Amino acid sequence: MTILKIFIIDDDSVFREILTRSLKRMDCQVQHFAHPSDAIEKIAAEREPVVLLDLKLDSDSGLRWIKKIKVSNPQSRIILLTGYASISTAVEAIKLGADDYLAKPITAREILEHLQEKNLGEETPINPKPMSVDRLEWEHIQKVLSDNQGNISASARALGMHRRTLQRKLAKKPAKF
Repeated sequence: MTILKIFIIDDDSVFREILTRSLKRMDCQVQHFAHPSDAIEKIAAEREPVVLLDLKLDSDSGLRWIKKIKVSNPQSRIILLTGYASISTAVEAIKLGADDYLAKPITAREILEHLQEKNLGEETPINPKPMSVDRLEWEHIQKVLSDNQGNISASARALGMHRRTLQRKLAKKPAKF
């Protein structure tokens, strides 16, 4: 069995350290970093590393680093992790070269199971239960917001709603699937 070499890049030190300890207990070689710039040289030096990259870094975006990581090591497998999952960011991540996109909270075991499914070539099962209308609305708002580079006023105009209404919707937690 091949030992996985995993790089965790996340600005949340508690999440990063807990995930590192859990993966090490599962016989993985793990290194963790707060920012991609600190990790890029080490990733380039490894053979087929798995990179767990956070979407929202302190004042940066993991999306910006996907191509740079792929250029430094084309054999790397990049999995974008986020607590702010949306269809638009998932599509963007895959277009930029990420191999996968997973929503937090996620456990080390779930990550390893997911990697194993991908290695076996298994298809990701389609959820037979469709998204709720509230979730679809939230996903659409995220897409429009992304299209308008985060500009609330422009997004509200595009959605045909008042800016304050949009701000209230964005302040709420995402609707459940």
